[in-house]
Amino acid sequence: MDGDIRNWVLIPITVAMFLVGVLRHNVAKLLRGDAKVDLGALREAQAVIRAERVRNNAGYVQSLGFRQRRHFFCDKQTGVFSQKSTKLNPSQAMLSDPSMMTDMLKKNLNMIVPQMLTAAWVNFFFTGFVVGKVPFPLTQRFRGMLQRGIELQSLDVTYISSLSWYFLNFFGLRGVFALALGQNDLDDAQQMQQQMAMGMDTSKAFVAVKESLDMCQHEFALHVAERRAGRLLKKLATGAEKGDARKFANS
Repeated sequence: MDGDIRNWVLIPITVAMFLVGVLRHNVAKLLRGDAKVDLGALREAQAVIRAERVRNNAGYVQSLGFRQRRHFFCDKQTGVFSQKSTKLNPSQAMLSDPSMMTDMLKKNLNMIVPQMLTAAWVNFFFTGFVVGKVPFPLTQRFRGMLQRGIELQSLDVTYISSLSWYFLNFFGLRGVFALALGQNDLDDAQQMQQQMAMGMDTSKAFVAVKESLDMCQHEFALHVAERRAGRLLKKLATGAEKGDARKFANS
């Protein structure tokens, strides 16, 4: 790699991304210090998320454990989703507390605006530069991810453009921020998930999640794997081809 490109493109982009992350971290701490947290609403939103995780990963839990979790959420008398939600729906909450909209706007601005400005800066000053190369071979499917801003099909896919280096830093510096800054407030996906959870109408979410959890047909994944392995071995023992045996086991 050319030393000038390393010194005037790759390193400035990395340093700028880190400094922007430090700035966002400090602003997020200030915003979080002024924010009012409704613990009841947060508890209800987390219950919805937990129930969805139980339903999506039910195959990794044994039948008894799944029934206990479903009883905890869906029991008609004591279940979490059988209780009346204490949280107002988002429109009523914003009408009763206008500062909620202001807090959400501040968090969104802190999350979106710095990244938009940094991306525009990289795209304006450093577009078209090849800043590095990965030390292992890659397939053509990675070209769109690693060579954004460079329309050159003859270029080896292992080379990285400046704009792609920006996105790699955007997703890859989270661990560095966690080491340098302590508690990491820069996980944008987690922030968006938390905002969506806090903004959900829990009364409707309780009904929908309870119905989906009640109708969930549980089947332990280990038993499924053992049954498929038994069917596969049985078919192979009869002299069937491997492909036919796999289709039979998965049917």
